[in-house]
Amino acid sequence: MRRRAAVTALVISVCSGCTAIPEKTVRDAVSPAPAQPWTPPAKAAMPPAPVGKPAAAVPEEYLKPGATLSLVQLVDIGLHGNPSTREAWSYARAAAANVGAKRSLYFPVFEVDGTLQRQKTSAVGGQFSYLQTTYGPSVAASWLLFDFGGREAEVQEATRALYAADWTHNAAIQDVVLQIAQAYYSYLNAKALVVARQANLDEAKRSLDSAEERHRAGVATIADVLQAKTSVSQAELDLQDTQGQVQIIRGALATAVGVSANVAVDVGELPMDLPLDMVKQSVDDLIAKAVAERPDLAASRFEALAAQSKIRSVQAEGLPKLSAAGTGNRTFSSVPGNDPFSTNYSGLFLLRIPVFTGFDVAYRTQKAKEEAEALKANAERAEDRVILDVWSSYYAMKTSTQRVQTTRDLLASARQSAEVADGRYKAGVGSILDLLTTQASLAQARAEEVQARSLWFLAMAQLAHSTGALVPRAAEIIGAQTTKQEIP
Repeated sequence: MRRRAAVTALVISVCSGCTAIPEKTVRDAVSPAPAQPWTPPAKAAMPPAPVGKPAAAVPEEYLKPGATLSLVQLVDIGLHGNPSTREAWSYARAAAANVGAKRSLYFPVFEVDGTLQRQKTSAVGGQFSYLQTTYGPSVAASWLLFDFGGREAEVQEATRALYAADWTHNAAIQDVVLQIAQAYYSYLNAKALVVARQANLDEAKRSLDSAEERHRAGVATIADVLQAKTSVSQAELDLQDTQGQVQIIRGALATAVGVSANVAVDVGELPMDLPLDMVKQSVDDLIAKAVAERPDLAASRFEALAAQSKIRSVQAEGLPKLSAAGTGNRTFSSVPGNDPFSTNYSGLFLLRIPVFTGFDVAYRTQKAKEEAEALKANAERAEDRVILDVWSSYYAMKTSTQRVQTTRDLLASARQSAEVADGRYKAGVGSILDLLTTQASLAQARAEEVQARSLWFLAMAQLAHSTGALVPRAAEIIGAQTTKQEIP
C-alpha cells in the first residue's frame, strides 16, 4: 500500500509539473499589474508604417501661397490618398481572385513527382543483406466529371460575392466624396463666419467711437462708453473663437482628403449665389433612383444572393460525384540482374455516393439557409434605410432652401434696424442700449445667413449621396464656383 501511494504521489507530481505554467514566462510577457502599463521590449516597439503606402500627394501648384483648391480638386486628391478606397478596392480584387479559384474546379489536376529511395534488406537473422537504390518519376491526374451542380453553385456564390465587393467599393468612393464635401463646406462656413465676425467687430468699434465722441461732447454718460467697450470685447472674443475653429476644421479637411493635418491646403470662399432650384425631382422619383442605384443596397442584395448560392453548394456535397483519375510511374533499380526499370500505370473512374455523414451536410445546409434568410432580411432593412435616408435628405434640402431665403430676409431687416438705430444714436434721440441690441441682432443674422448657405451645400451633398449619385464627377455639380466673399 505504501508503495502504491508513493507511486501515485509521484505520478501526480509529474503530471502537475507538466500542466503548470512557468510563472516567469507569463510575468515577463505582460504588465506586472492591472494598473500598470506594459513596457514593450525592443522587438515589440511600434512597427513602421506599411511599406509601399501611396501618399496622397498634393500637387506643388496647389501649395503655393494664395492658391486655393476647389471641391473637385480635393476629391481627386482624396480618392487617391484616402485608405478607405484602397481597402475596399483590395477586397474587391481578392473577391475577383476567389472567382478564379472556384472556376479552377472545372479543370483537371496534374501532378508530377520524383522519388529517390535507399533501402537495406536483411534476412535469416542478418546473415543475408543487400542494398537497393530506386528512383524515378511519376505522374498523376484527376478530374471531377460530375457533381450535381456543386461547382456551378460555388462559382455563382463567388461571383455574387465579387459583385457585392465591387458595389461596396463604389459605396466607399461615395462615402469619401461625402466626407470631403462635408469638411469642405464646414471649412467654407468657418471662413465666412470669420468675415461676418470681423464685420461685427468693425461695427462695434464704430459704435464705441460714437459713444466716446458723444461722451466728450457731454451728451452721453460714461455708461454708454462702457457698454460699447463690452460689446467690442465680446465681438473680439467671438472673432478669436471662430478663427481658432477655422484652423481646426482646416485640419479636418486635410485629414478627410488623406493628407496630414498640418499640410497647408486652402480653399476659396463660400458662394453668395446659390442655385436654389437645382432639385426639381419629386421625392418619389429620388427614392426610385436610390433603390435602383445605391451601391450599399446593391452590395446587400448581392450578399443575400451569394448566400442563396451557398445553399446549393452545401447540398451538393451530399450528392454523388463522378471522378476520373490516372497514375503512371517508371522506377529505376540498382539491383544487379534485375531489369533496369519498370513502368506502371493505372486508370479508374470513381463514383462516390455519400450514405451517412453524421447529418453534417443536413446541419450545414440548415445553417446556410438560416444565414441566407438573415442576409435577405438585412437587404430588406437596407432598402428601408435607403428610403428613409432619401426622405430625410430631401426634406432637409427643402428646409435648407427655405432657410436661405428666410435668413436673407432676416439679415436685410436686421441691417436696416441697425442703420436706423445708429442714425438715431448719433442724432442724440436713441440710446446706446438700442444701438447695441440692434447690432447684436445684426451679428446673429449674419451668422444665421452664413450657416444657412453652408447648410444648403451640405444638404445638397447629402441628398446626392442618399440617392447614390455622389460619384466623383458629381462634385462639379455640388461644388459651385466660389466667388469673393462680400460682407452682407
